[in-house]
Amino acid sequence: MKTLIIYTHPNHQSLSFAFLQKVIQGSTENPEISEIKVLDLYEEGFDPILVFNKEKRRRDMHADPKLEKYRHQLLWAEKIVFIYPIWWGRPPAMLLGYIDQMFASNFAYRDKGGLLPEGLLKGRSVVCISSMKGPALYPLFWLHNAHKVLMKKALFQYVGINKVKFFEFGNMESPKGKQEQKLNQIYRYFRRLSS
Repeated sequence: MKTLIIYTHPNHQSLSFAFLQKVIQGSTENPEISEIKVLDLYEEGFDPILVFNKEKRRRDMHADPKLEKYRHQLLWAEKIVFIYPIWWGRPPAMLLGYIDQMFASNFAYRDKGGLLPEGLLKGRSVVCISSMKGPALYPLFWLHNAHKVLMKKALFQYVGINKVKFFEFGNMESPKGKQEQKLNQIYRYFRRLSS
């Protein structure tokens, strides 16, 4: 199983970075996972800003030469792991900018003229690992599960990815947040993960 990890946090002293290390550790010890690639969007200097003008049209984004490397990564991957914090009830703008550009028409999906498009990234699966300061049930009850709906229905299912697993950890800035327990949960999950 070829695994692409997309890490989105500007601080390598963060809990998100600790989750990244546990994903790598568990994946490395898992004989089902043959290869691992890590894309650190901040370290990479990924430009999340969309630009459309006379020379750069949205309909051509699927062929933008500046994004070719990232398209190859997504096509290569059988499992895609996203690691990010929840800020203001949603993923960071850096990750949303990546999504805006990478999950483009004629690369991630193709319009068929009906209600839903043809998803072109079928056969892949996704794991989202997110953490937040607020309580774990805050997104469910206060935000009507907006984060998961955004990621699973509006994005992944739209492009043909139906197998999506969420780890959404709350109270992560609290001394009672059980951070070590949650880090070990992620390590064990990836150590045992099978396709």
